Amino acid sequence: MTIRPGRAGTAALMVAHCAGMIDLVALPVWVGALVAQSHFDPQQAGLLASLFLIGAVAASLGLASRMQRVRARGVAVAGYGLAALAFGALTQLDALGPMALAHVVAGVGVGAGLSATHGTIARSVQPHRLFAYVGMALGVFAVIFLGATPGLIAMHGTAALFVVFAVLMAIAALMSVVAFPDTAAAQGQRTVAAPIPSAAWLGMAGICAMALVQSMVFSFLERVGAERGFGLEAITGVLIALGLVNLAPAGLAAWLENRFSALHVTRIGAVLQALLAFVIMTASSFAPYAAAASVFAAVMIFTHTFAFGHIAAQDRSGRLLAATPAILMAGSAIGPLLGGTLVKFLGYEALGAAALVIGLVALICFHWAGADVAERGTVPSA
Repeated sequence: MTIRPGRAGTAALMVAHCAGMIDLVALPVWVGALVAQSHFDPQQAGLLASLFLIGAVAASLGLASRMQRVRARGVAVAGYGLAALAFGALTQLDALGPMALAHVVAGVGVGAGLSATHGTIARSVQPHRLFAYVGMALGVFAVIFLGATPGLIAMHGTAALFVVFAVLMAIAALMSVVAFPDTAAAQGQRTVAAPIPSAAWLGMAGICAMALVQSMVFSFLERVGAERGFGLEAITGVLIALGLVNLAPAGLAAWLENRFSALHVTRIGAVLQALLAFVIMTASSFAPYAAAASVFAAVMIFTHTFAFGHIAAQDRSGRLLAATPAILMAGSAIGPLLGGTLVKFLGYEALGAAALVIGLVALICFHWAGADVAERGTVPSA
């Protein structure tokens, strides 16, 4: 059964998506604060971010296969409520062990909420378009977040970041109580789901690889700029520009839904993301760093929107997309720790080289997905 969320439901999904995809916006500020303000080394800071994402993966894995049998609204409320409490606790912690545990708990809450959100969007009448709308909301949020939080953190320390996170999660929980689309009717139906085609799995694998590049590089985008002496004001300007650029890709993806092939977009996106990552991590002057960094996240948002629509078209049950946090964040979860380890032992240039290799893996997955679609004779777009 398809879902028609209405205006209030769409607004609730927008807020829930912003809360659930917080890592896509906040990782450079998050890891940067843990290094600069909390005095963890890059590997430890990356570990904490990875533990958050691992918690999200675990929650999503547990929920994805059950999403058609539970109330998505209740899952979203409980998940974001738990995340709000965990981030609130982090404002009072400074030791690695307790902070690690709280990061895992926060990740579990966010993963549950995002599974409910993406599973609901996947079963909507127009999943590509609705995902584009929530992506546009994420772009607006990114501008506000990236413009405000660096200054707050500089004045008040890492605790200020976790206050912002806790407030966002609390708002998402409240909006879910009030207006999250009710999926009870869809869940009440006892239907036998068709097998998920290989093209959907391959598309998800490609996005997982892109998520690994995204989190690995994005986590240290602020740090690499600081290490090269670009200065706080210049780096903050880049982050604000990144947020402004992020306003465009989701809306553009909605407009181009029926004009571009989803599989062509994903292939180009994988290559472009890897090249931008290489520039960010190897540039010795500010101009190429700033240019590449300002559009880096936008490539992921644009590509992910098309990939989401493609996968939803291949798997109308919504099962695979309800597992988006598990599969997508399986890549994201590795990224901060892998990136921190590479930086600690091999330097920032190693991140650029690793991004090229992983980008090639993503490209191969998307190519195979296209071959599978062609073999089955299905439409390769959302």
